[in-house]
Amino acid sequence: MEGRFQIYCGEGKGKTTAALGLCLRAAGAGLHIYFGQFLKPTESAEVRVLRDRFADRICYEAYGPFHFIRKSPTDHDRTMARNGFSRLRAALLSGRYEVVVGDEALTAVSAGLLLEHDLVHLAEERPAGVELVLTGRQAGAALIERADLVTEMRAVKHYFDRGTSARPGIEY
Repeated sequence: MEGRFQIYCGEGKGKTTAALGLCLRAAGAGLHIYFGQFLKPTESAEVRVLRDRFADRICYEAYGPFHFIRKSPTDHDRTMARNGFSRLRAALLSGRYEVVVGDEALTAVSAGLLLEHDLVHLAEERPAGVELVLTGRQAGAALIERADLVTEMRAVKHYFDRGTSARPGIEY
């Protein structure tokens, strides 16, 4: 398989969901997947399914939790993100996975936890047979230029704007 570099970005809902859908498809095709997740402190329903049903195909790791969403990140937050980036890079270069996902890696850059040039270098290091997927709100020009596919999710209307809380099984 010839791998590609994909980005799912934007202010709309569905970036992580799209990445998980790709993982489900890849697992069904017999591929091995590494899913590394930045910035999401709670274990969601999809993570439980990955662990319970696809442990033989999907390796999941979380690089958090982070509790600074309304404040500035701490040195500890930055260290955890850097350690997560090292694990993501090791997975990409390990030869064990055909699909590697850095969920919310782009948001980690926006939050000052990672540097964009590290993600650019990661994309440049990608072995030919590995699909690399990065998600998050904002993708910088250098990453977009190197990507083979960029999908931007755009919020047109969202029930959160009316005060609806996140619901189990739908948002988490």
